[in-house]
Amino acid sequence: MEKRARDYLALALDNCVRTESIRGLIRDTREHIGIYKIGLEQFTRFGPGVLEHIRSAQRRIFLDLKLHDIPNTVGKAVAAAASHEVDFLTVHTQGGMAMLQAAADAASRAARPPRLVGVTVLTSIDERALREELLVGRAPGDHVRHLAGLAARAGLDGIVCSAADLGAVRGGLPDTFEIITPGIRMPDSNADDQKRVATPESAIAAGATILVVGRPITAAPDPRLAAQRFEQSIAGALKHGPLAR
Repeated sequence: MEKRARDYLALALDNCVRTESIRGLIRDTREHIGIYKIGLEQFTRFGPGVLEHIRSAQRRIFLDLKLHDIPNTVGKAVAAAASHEVDFLTVHTQGGMAMLQAAADAASRAARPPRLVGVTVLTSIDERALREELLVGRAPGDHVRHLAGLAARAGLDGIVCSAADLGAVRGGLPDTFEIITPGIRMPDSNADDQKRVATPESAIAAGATILVVGRPITAAPDPRLAAQRFEQSIAGALKHGPLAR
């Protein structure tokens, strides 16, 4: 089935302290959003029941837990998460090959396997933090390419990386790989705490298959209008970018 512009757009339902706010955001934006992302904060705050608000809207569920632990624990956590019939699930690629393989094996054995996605380097981490705090001696793009390769060899279905790293990873991954890019902003938006951001047009042109947007929509005076603006921007980019997958 051909992807519509909204299927490239995932709305991060962060910073909501009431389920009524989540329901309201889904109700107001669902015409323009194909995927809703529930992160660690909301899953911890509300529990698995929060996923039902997305399911009832007939949209895809992106459970962004960024699992990172010993292989046995992550495998069991993936199996537990998959039992909620989510469409996307994240693990940290920096957990290493054994952990990633355990996660991929658990996902493949689920009754309804999610697309398992490996987080590479968070968009809040810049080159200075990577070098001075995490003691990674290689350039960010090289490090992300290495982690993306681990994810592919371990049997994952995709990665999360910043738009700044899309050029570094694009050529060496399977054609069916999801490349999910957070930190998406319109040209006139504030970057907030994201240090490596991009516009929808530039991310799509560089090969991203899903764009994650949060506060530019959820904190907008009119979330519906903001979501529509992102959808239209993606639709325009697709006319000149890669074919839908």
